[in-house]
Amino acid sequence: MREVFGRERVSVYVSPYRRTHETLRAFHLDPGLMRVREEPRLREQDWGNWQDRDDVRLQKSYRDAYGHFFYRFAQGESGADVYDRVGGFLESLFRSFEAPDHPPNVLLVTHGLAMRLFCMRWFHWTVAEFESLSNPGNAEMRMLVLRGDGRYELDRPFERWREPEPYGITG
Repeated sequence: MREVFGRERVSVYVSPYRRTHETLRAFHLDPGLMRVREEPRLREQDWGNWQDRDDVRLQKSYRDAYGHFFYRFAQGESGADVYDRVGGFLESLFRSFEAPDHPPNVLLVTHGLAMRLFCMRWFHWTVAEFESLSNPGNAEMRMLVLRGDGRYELDRPFERWREPEPYGITG
């Protein structure tokens, strides 16, 4: 990550979970160049308060049949819930860009599903497109790169585990 940012300042938003804080430390960024904020809206999808291994396996099979975006885990969240949470964060992030002292770079240290849902919101992907994408591996990164026309693109796509299954008028 040091090579990516060089000596430029960076605004870091990190999920409150321990493993994201460990990942951030592993980046070895210069503390004098970063402003770090813990951001609960970037936390992982809530799978419920107590997780029984057999029940999780059953719930995953239900989610696979129902759809990864809309299935809500018992006592937990659906992908749609996380999408709304990430969307609220994105609105706050846009407002922070207006501050004259806002760093030129932003780093989000989050989880695979939240990362894909952030990209879904940013790039206006359909539910079918989102559901076709695999989660990235642990500590895997994606960068939004500014193009010459002022728009952003991913530095590389997410892997697909299947082709999108379009439905309705957006597919």
